[in-house]
Amino acid sequence: MSGSYDDSVGVEVSSDSFWEVGNYKRTVKRIDDGHRLCNDLMNCIHERARIEKVYAQQLTEWAKRWKQLVEKGPQYGTVERAWCAFMSEAEKVSELHLEVKGSLMNEDFEKIKNWQKEAFHKQMMGGFKETKEAEDGFRKAQKPWAKKLKEVEAAKKAYHAACKEEKLAISRETNSKADPALNPEQLKKLQDKVERSKQDVLKTKEKYEKSLKELDNATPQYMENMEQVFEQCQQFEEKRLRFFREVLLEVQKHLDLSNVASYKNIYRELEQNIKTADAVEDLRWFRANQGPGMSMNWPQFEEWSADLNRTLSRREKKKASDGVTLTGINQTGDQVSQPNKHSSSLSVQSNTVQSVQPSYNPFEDEEDTGSTVSEKEDNKIKNVSSYEKNQSYPTDWSDEESNNPFSSTDANGDTNPFDEDTPPAMEVRVRALYDYEGQEQDELSFKAGDELTKMENEDEQGWCKGRLDNGQVGLYPANYVEPIQ
Repeated sequence: MSGSYDDSVGVEVSSDSFWEVGNYKRTVKRIDDGHRLCNDLMNCIHERARIEKVYAQQLTEWAKRWKQLVEKGPQYGTVERAWCAFMSEAEKVSELHLEVKGSLMNEDFEKIKNWQKEAFHKQMMGGFKETKEAEDGFRKAQKPWAKKLKEVEAAKKAYHAACKEEKLAISRETNSKADPALNPEQLKKLQDKVERSKQDVLKTKEKYEKSLKELDNATPQYMENMEQVFEQCQQFEEKRLRFFREVLLEVQKHLDLSNVASYKNIYRELEQNIKTADAVEDLRWFRANQGPGMSMNWPQFEEWSADLNRTLSRREKKKASDGVTLTGINQTGDQVSQPNKHSSSLSVQSNTVQSVQPSYNPFEDEEDTGSTVSEKEDNKIKNVSSYEKNQSYPTDWSDEESNNPFSSTDANGDTNPFDEDTPPAMEVRVRALYDYEGQEQDELSFKAGDELTKMENEDEQGWCKGRLDNGQVGLYPANYVEPIQ
């Protein structure tokens, strides 16, 4: 009988109690759940590490991009350094978040992985050794008691059936007494049936009570054996719970940058850099380098010379760093402007060219006054500052039309690209590659993917004249669009 025993056959579970047959499976399942929870925790940490890495990369990209924009933009002096301090802060915080990512993956993730491998041992046939051991322990502890429980259920069923049969026999006997057509022999049989039913009830009741008593006697041992196996499972689960708590505390330490000394120093240094911004110092610097404090070669009387009749070529006008020196013009004042990244003044040296025609203005060269190479490159960035620090400004002015940079003819005799009388080039449809926000009233604004009509070809400064579909006409950077094939 023991060989054919099955603890799940023929037993109706009447409650959700742990002591019911088969309900130990929830405790066994908890072991498998523990292995899955290790995987879940590793996935959780892995996703957080990926977030830390992406955030660090975004901080670095943001810092690099805005550092270039600020350095090439119009801001200057101590406020510029205070602004750039935010980009330095982002770079340092990026490094810390990369360290957090490394700690999560190299320490916490690996620790869980190794513990899971040591705590759960896979079997050749599938499942875990710990699960099978718990399953076998519970089955062994429950088997004797479950067998007696089946006997009790069988005895109860037999007793209830005997009681039902007795009640039916008594009812038949009572009805036969009221039937005159029934002969005495038939009545005798019914009476004997009632007697046998009563005897069966007594026998089944006695057997039922006996099996129930045996089950009650076996219950203490059953409970003791079940408790023993359950405690083993509890100890195994306790190790997992304590380990999880330990790992989570380590993750918290790795994520909590507020306790990292270098993290606090980053913002202490940022605050100091911002507080060092001095408006008075910046205004003084701008006055000395971009305002009235700059030196000036004031015009003086020059004798006419035949050598001055020749016109300087563009190649002579634009030299690498020697600039153009106007001889015979004395420099007033002792202060000389020092070249730096913020200065837009033209450097002047002596003994380079003897003299220049009065009608020649060195600042009228469109190659010198136009956008610089770095300015053209910055046009490729979507969010571009309105103008460069190194942008040149014309220094001479006159009420005469010949000196007006926007007149129909410039100093070199070239036509003005903005002159409405200039015959338009062939119109071409183009598509915007990037977003552009017009910085001046005569500039167009559009979004990447918008289509417009190019009315004039690119000039030396890299600008084109175009028309939007709404009829607005203006300028835009040539390298922000591409022809529509």
